[in-house]
Amino acid sequence: MRALVLHPVLSGRDRGPREPMDALAEADSLARALDLDVVDARLAPVARRRAGTLFGSGKVEEIRALIAEREIGLVIVDGPLSPIQQRNLEKEWKAKVLDRTGLILEIFGDRAKTREGVLQVELAHLSYQKSRLVRSWTHLERQRGGFGFLGGPGETQIEADRRALDERIERIREALARTVRTRGQQRAARRRADLPVVALVGYTNAGKSTLFNRLTGGAVLAKDMLFATLDPTMRAFEVAPGRRAILSDTVGFISDLPHQLVAAFRATLEEVVDADLILHVRDVSHPETEIQAENVRAILREIGVGEAAEARMVEVWNKIDVLPAEEARALLDVAARTPRARAISAVTGEGVPELVAVVAAELSEPVHDETLHLGFDEGRRRAWLFDRKLVRGEVQTDEGYRVSVRWTERDRSRYETL
Repeated sequence: MRALVLHPVLSGRDRGPREPMDALAEADSLARALDLDVVDARLAPVARRRAGTLFGSGKVEEIRALIAEREIGLVIVDGPLSPIQQRNLEKEWKAKVLDRTGLILEIFGDRAKTREGVLQVELAHLSYQKSRLVRSWTHLERQRGGFGFLGGPGETQIEADRRALDERIERIREALARTVRTRGQQRAARRRADLPVVALVGYTNAGKSTLFNRLTGGAVLAKDMLFATLDPTMRAFEVAPGRRAILSDTVGFISDLPHQLVAAFRATLEEVVDADLILHVRDVSHPETEIQAENVRAILREIGVGEAAEARMVEVWNKIDVLPAEEARALLDVAARTPRARAISAVTGEGVPELVAVVAAELSEPVHDETLHLGFDEGRRRAWLFDRKLVRGEVQTDEGYRVSVRWTERDRSRYETL
């Protein structure tokens, strides 16, 4: 579909902290992430917000002429639109109109692969559209390709059936509640296995999936594309000889992330809340890296990451490989002197061993030596000690085994539950 991307440039105190051209570039990348044919992307000054159309009449007429000339079928407005504004602009421009929230929801709908991800995205879609029943609702059981804005089955008539909408939302919430219980059981199993969890968070396209693949040897999709991956992935990796942890790759964040998505993905993001350590991956080559970092911190606070967890968060300054050599060396020096920060390139691997050392130190606990006396009938405990590489020496006695171990209090507590 041929698309036009507009970034409204507001005046006065309504103007945000971002540079308009950087914001426009991100909106353009979001549109291209949906494989749209973006024929034009431009800034659109807004001297005063119009309640009915956001833009002034002159700008509306200018865009209408451009749409007709370039045969554009979709206009993306990189900002919030009220239902009335969206409807009026579609009438004026004779084209579909998406605001930023709608665009991000559409991308998430395209990226979701697991049943949980599909349900979460659909719940966000329905919650968003519930307040703007100017859309078509032929039937609410249609699958992906139909519950978004950009086409698919069921978009041939308007049917604002609020009761059917509410019933569908309730069914999705019930299905997600079952998933939440399953996730809780999985977290309990990981706690019993006594493996700490390290969660990767960061702005979309910061390089989380590339780092995940390097640390775990995995094959998660890693592309230079906003929201290349959506569904969370967890895999074990080695933080020190004989010591492993679970690494969790979560969905990327973005500025103005729709509230509906944060709410719908809250169960998934609980993996971050419960993590033993959070790695905040930042694209330090991006001109808005500081603004992106603050957006990530704001979302973390919204989902319930407390001050104690945030204080232990390790910052990962990624993509030093695309910086000038002198700037990259300076950043490596600064990171080396910063206790909870490391500069790396997830692509080349530079700085990654130093990062893993920081993770190991953050997850480490005091160790002590102890001698255990095991009977011949305690083979399970003995095998567990060897499997965890905790045994320093062993002597067989008439009653069983005298085992010398070096372990942490966490190891000891887990051993006592066997």
